[in-house]
Amino acid sequence: MNNPTTPHHVFCLFLSLMLTVAVPLFGQTDSLVFKNGDVMVGELKSMDRGVAIVSTNYSDTDFKISWLEVRRVHAKKSYVVTTSDDRQYFGILHSKSDGKVSVRTAQGDTVESTIDNVVYLNPVEGTFLEKLSATIDVGFSLTKANDLRQFTVGGAIGYNEQKWSTDIVLNFLNSTQDNVDPIRRNEGTLNYRNNLTNTWYAMATLSALTNTEQKLDLRFSTQLVGARYLMRTNSGYLGVKAGVSRNFEKYSSATGDRNTWEGVLGAELNLYNAGDLSLVTTAASYPSFTESGRWRVDISCDGKYDLPLDFYIKLGVSFNYDNRPAAGASQSDYVFQTGFGWEW
Repeated sequence: MNNPTTPHHVFCLFLSLMLTVAVPLFGQTDSLVFKNGDVMVGELKSMDRGVAIVSTNYSDTDFKISWLEVRRVHAKKSYVVTTSDDRQYFGILHSKSDGKVSVRTAQGDTVESTIDNVVYLNPVEGTFLEKLSATIDVGFSLTKANDLRQFTVGGAIGYNEQKWSTDIVLNFLNSTQDNVDPIRRNEGTLNYRNNLTNTWYAMATLSALTNTEQKLDLRFSTQLVGARYLMRTNSGYLGVKAGVSRNFEKYSSATGDRNTWEGVLGAELNLYNAGDLSLVTTAASYPSFTESGRWRVDISCDGKYDLPLDFYIKLGVSFNYDNRPAAGASQSDYVFQTGFGWEW
């Protein structure tokens, strides 16, 4: 008679025990099935602007996945789900067929949608770090002629909650050249956005700008605007805004300080699902309420090309116009910047 405790039997018993433990653990993870048939198992942390963030046990860094390449999704926790037709749901995601996803709400209802119609996912309960994002980039140029040196630093940090978000954006430029006064342009912005509906949101902004080209020692502005998405998909969004701004301006020229009220009319186009390339264009006009006939314009365009390991190359241009500038200052100023950065 064969001994039932042979090495072969011991191995089979060990394997069965491991599978018994592993199957429940595996069931607690999320999974994504891609159009090419590949499967990724891990934790679906979020999805925004066409990119899903997935954490796995076999990698120290999170994976960034193109949402449009996903064929099926199975998730275990509840998410805030926003669709391109400006509807919002709270529930668990599950795919019964290719290209489709069901949202099972806490009330027991089930909402059906196509995967490419989902434009935003955020866990109802997420950690602080999962809701945090940050970027930093630097640039430097040196020209032999006139010993021209230009150094730029830019960065941003943001935090997203279910109904609101906030971010800080900083940009610094310092340029020196023989026989020319140094050129400096420094700006910082603090934004707070509150989502009123799936389409409408309110935003409060504090900003500061120094600009030697326009002899502006400091412009400190507070803005309150209402904004609306005109278009929002997994490839980009287009939004418009309108509101009021209060400015406190101090100049290095003979022009006295200005304390003004202005209107705000603006638009933003954000394209972010063109492979590794993303493009953000913003434009805003500021007609003055307190200085008859004065108006300003700010336009910016920033392109970013993603590299491996969360590095990127950035190209950007900013343009400012004031039809009534300070005495001896230029009406317009523009800056072209290049940089190499990293995002988290």
